[in-house]
Amino acid sequence: MQNKISRRQFLQVTGASAAALLLAGLPVEASAASGHLTVTPDTLVSDLRADPTFAASGVWTWQSAVDSPDTPEAGTTLSDYVGANMAQDSADALNYLADTYEAGTQVTYKVYSPEEIAADATRDGVELYYWPSEVPGSKFVVVMSGNVLNKTSNMSEGYATAWRLHQMGYAAFVLRYRVFLKAKDNAPVADLGNAVRFITTHADQFHVQPENYALLGYSSGGHLAGVFSGDELGYKHYGVPKPGALLLGYPINNFFEYKPVYHAAIDPFVLEGRYYELNISDCVTDDYPPVYHWYGENDYVFPLLCYPAQRPALSRALEQHHVPCKEVLFPNATHGVGTGAGTDADGWMLDAANFWETQING
Repeated sequence: MQNKISRRQFLQVTGASAAALLLAGLPVEASAASGHLTVTPDTLVSDLRADPTFAASGVWTWQSAVDSPDTPEAGTTLSDYVGANMAQDSADALNYLADTYEAGTQVTYKVYSPEEIAADATRDGVELYYWPSEVPGSKFVVVMSGNVLNKTSNMSEGYATAWRLHQMGYAAFVLRYRVFLKAKDNAPVADLGNAVRFITTHADQFHVQPENYALLGYSSGGHLAGVFSGDELGYKHYGVPKPGALLLGYPINNFFEYKPVYHAAIDPFVLEGRYYELNISDCVTDDYPPVYHWYGENDYVFPLLCYPAQRPALSRALEQHHVPCKEVLFPNATHGVGTGAGTDADGWMLDAANFWETQING
């Protein structure tokens, strides 16, 4: 096992690589400034957004993905905004990003080039937020939060999860992908494919292994990870390695009755099928990546989406194709709890990481 280096040593090493990353056309330069706001669960969201370091870092501090982001009412704390169970992890995640940025390491990356953004302005909001590992040569995880229409959970599910992965020794990237009306023409799948290609292409600068990475997705983010791991729209179309494992929290297998609604709203006048019309279970093949997936028995979402078409259908497909998998049910862990803090699911990420490591190490 590799010896850990100190956080200061790591930041000195990664700071030297920032110039190389910027040469790749990556905006949001790192700063040598210091003294950012120390974020706690009681920090006002308005104060967080007014802080010069967080503003300069480019880190997205909204739970919405629209051009006019939501503006919380005066007095809204981080705990109010992301939920009490994920507030401390989210605060720690934000503080680490600010520290890393102030030490000279870029933490926000555009997935698409300026030319690609000029051709399609919706690509401008597709970004990766980076929590480096303190162990160079570590594996990396791409985290995708869930979303409901234009509302996303990057600040809660995403950042809290990335912080815990960082503490476990992994490099973590939270992907801000296009949602709802910006998700036409399979845009979220393209966002994920280009994000993975971006990371693996710059693996040396990020100090990560380009293979055996994991995709961690919640709810609709889990659906995206599942579709990306199949043949029809997945990783093979982007020239990137197959994921080493999928780590999925309450993934949507089948959007069921919402499929025609999404198609009419997102891709009107288009006859071809789209990613949201695919079921994860239909994407499973004999060479599908290993899957860890968990659910709460008191989840309120799946009864609204025809429960037999969800977890049971996915489990059956994985079993039929002999895909290595582990399914976990928690009595008290409803939809949207992310890391599981404060619920029966707390600790699921350690179990999932152990599953991932076992699969890739044989």
